[in-house]
Amino acid sequence: MERLAVIGAGTMGNGIAQVGAEGGMDVILYDLDPAGLERGMQRIDKTLRRNVEKGRMTEEQRETVWERIHPSTEINDLKEMDIVIEAIIEKLEPKKELFEKLDRICQAETIFATNTSGLSITEMAASSGRSAQVVGMHFFNPVPIMKLVEIIRAEQTSDETFERAHEIAQRFNKTAISVKEAPLFAVNRILTPMINEAVFVLMEGIASAEDIDKGMELGANHPIGPLALADLIGLDTMLFVAETLYEETKDSKYRPAPLMKQYVRAGKLGRKSGEGFFKYE
Repeated sequence: MERLAVIGAGTMGNGIAQVGAEGGMDVILYDLDPAGLERGMQRIDKTLRRNVEKGRMTEEQRETVWERIHPSTEINDLKEMDIVIEAIIEKLEPKKELFEKLDRICQAETIFATNTSGLSITEMAASSGRSAQVVGMHFFNPVPIMKLVEIIRAEQTSDETFERAHEIAQRFNKTAISVKEAPLFAVNRILTPMINEAVFVLMEGIASAEDIDKGMELGANHPIGPLALADLIGLDTMLFVAETLYEETKDSKYRPAPLMKQYVRAGKLGRKSGEGFFKYE
């Protein structure tokens, strides 16, 4: 497992490409959009240079990692990859279409992994043409810093593919946990209702946003409060994830807080818009 392709040069994709190169793999970072690809490469370069400044790596190590990453806008460049990790838009149909296309391009042994945070990997696998070789590898943002990877087994995922995914995570210097496919998997299945309940507490006037977050930081030893975390993730993304959990389970306890919907409709999306539950400069 020496050749890695990462599809999608956005925040998650460029981070996965970086840790893959740091793990000694030869990486192709692919994106349809040349401008997006350039931004992704610039982000990696900036992160690596900051690591040198902070003493986390030497200049020689930085150059070695940088030289392992090869940008591409040609999907046929991925035909000889050992593993392909997709990090494209978080919608099921584009991911299924991508795997169908990759099946016609890549060698028979190539493993397909998805970085989805909660969509059905079983459904992706069913349309991939190589269902036993499809697995979930859910990284957390920012990828170079966060140590966890959820390895998710679809209904069809073979033992060999599952073990290979764990080996790759270890090579990326990540700690992997094993998860069976379920709505939002494990971490987000726990995290999303917590954030959603914090929004209900705010909506019901039980406590202010500041006191809700202070309570969880000091009372539960969380490094960041749930409302500030929602702002960091993006309230539109948070709402999409909460709605996915509710639609998949049809359990009323997971219903998204109306206040979150209201904020999204008002364009208050969190840090990226300058205002969410808190205001940002």
